[in-house]
Amino acid sequence: MPEPVLFPRLIERRLIEALEDSPVVLLHGPRQCGKTTLARMVAAGTGRLSYAYISLDDAVARDSARYDPAGFVGELPDRVILDEVQRAPELFEAIKLEVDRRRAPGRFLLTGSTNVLLLPKLSESLAGRMEIVRLHPLAQRETVRPSRAPEDATPRREFLDALFGGGFDVRRVGRLGSELPERIATGGFAPAMARPTHRRRANWHRSYVEALISRDVRDLANIRSLDALPRLLSAVAGQTARLFNLTDLAAPFQLSRPTIGDHVALLERLFLFERLLPWHSNRLRRLVKSPKLHFVDTGVAATLLGAGPAGLIADRGLLGQLLESFVYQELRRQASWHDAPCGFFHFRDRDGFEVDVVIEQGAAAVAGVEVKAAATVGPSDFRGLRKLAAAIGDRFAGGVVLYDGELTARFGSRLHAVPVRRLWETA
Repeated sequence: MPEPVLFPRLIERRLIEALEDSPVVLLHGPRQCGKTTLARMVAAGTGRLSYAYISLDDAVARDSARYDPAGFVGELPDRVILDEVQRAPELFEAIKLEVDRRRAPGRFLLTGSTNVLLLPKLSESLAGRMEIVRLHPLAQRETVRPSRAPEDATPRREFLDALFGGGFDVRRVGRLGSELPERIATGGFAPAMARPTHRRRANWHRSYVEALISRDVRDLANIRSLDALPRLLSAVAGQTARLFNLTDLAAPFQLSRPTIGDHVALLERLFLFERLLPWHSNRLRRLVKSPKLHFVDTGVAATLLGAGPAGLIADRGLLGQLLESFVYQELRRQASWHDAPCGFFHFRDRDGFEVDVVIEQGAAAVAGVEVKAAATVGPSDFRGLRKLAAAIGDRFAGGVVLYDGELTARFGSRLHAVPVRRLWETA
């Protein structure tokens, strides 16, 4: 049987640095995104440091940790990986006490499939002691050139560098064409990507959702209406790249609006989707203040919606929605290993001007990305970016319309049309 391909995880350097600086490091992200593999590879590569490994998916370890968290932590080796730590949340307070007793960098490497940032009590218990590193499913940038040496695959200049650092050179590349819906429907989970056909990848996506709901949801909450969750998740997938509207989501269900809201929050904690907050400015009025929803993996979203590559080609509206989420998630993944911290927002006003993704690098620079599924771009596609640029003034670093075309072209000062494939190919 062939050995599975190990894709480079370009966030590896950040994880190593976190272990050098912080006594507790939490590597969190959705199940099956590669957390355990990356944690064990990084721990093995530290050379002089030896990490024990304990999975809290193991019932005996989990029950021991829950029954006597202080005793469990007190008997751990000097350095340890605790995998799927959300299954024993009682450990957070015990780890805090142990770190306060003996503080040393890299003592605890935790992995988790629940977003602790949405559980303030857990994250606050380790405030000042824990660094959090978010791992996403594979970025397209990481799949372009598989390698066992992540540092060899790091591009000299990435999309974000060009966006914030002077623009894009004018050149022609090949259109993605039918390859684009194929990439969207495949998504970024390595086990799904390893399957040779769309039908088999969709089977993996369906099994993934079923396992999350039957196991992880039960761990997090006692939900009587568990059978409603798959239908609710499909409804959320249908709202990807749209403004979040709880009333619309709740309408088809025989459940109260607050109950649906609680279910949505629960699914969000499992990294199935996330909310993109609106960008705001004192210079602009009449801004839409609702967040957008974006599914974390477009392969899972496409499967929930029953849309394979051929279905996306036939349904241009759905293709546009999923492409926007696909681009947003690629930007988020690239930003996770980028040196400059990035904040992500969307911009829309009540006059119809909008920018799909607004990216802030601190207080110094703001850029915008608009996404089009079309093969051509015209001046009218830049109207939202021009309004954003006027509101920002000197802080505006650049604006891009990503499209499925061939030519990188200039459309005014700091404005470019850029083929979508250059998002992950060397900019």
